[in-house]
Amino acid sequence: MKTISEIQQEIIEEFNIFSDWTQRYEYIIELGKSLTLINKKYKIDNYLISGCQSKVWLNAELVGNKIIYTADSDAIITKGIIAILLRVFSNQHPSNIIDANTDFIDVLGLKEHLSPTRANGLSSMIKQIKMYAIAFRTKLA
Repeated sequence: MKTISEIQQEIIEEFNIFSDWTQRYEYIIELGKSLTLINKKYKIDNYLISGCQSKVWLNAELVGNKIIYTADSDAIITKGIIAILLRVFSNQHPSNIIDANTDFIDVLGLKEHLSPTRANGLSSMIKQIKMYAIAFRTKLA
């Protein structure tokens, strides 16, 4: 199993292949198309992430000692961003998620190339992912 930092480094290398942001946006959209869809029972207000411009639903389940995240969004770019985050944080131990550095987002240049509301939404997504991890780590303790 790869560590969070190893996965982040892979994503940075994938993004470095593209020479401009038009290509990177297209790649983000493609990643969103490959996102495993969240179960319909979680596409309700209880699972919506507040602070996002578009609708983003996020669910987490503890399987063994690792968290499995599922998510969906009604916006294609946002779906791609969620796909990146789930690739990094899903199938990881809660403590590793809580302690994880998210500087890779700055390295990718995501925040600076997103609208301010999308950048806020990205921060809200990370916050919610970490909140689930805190809750599950408490259960494991």
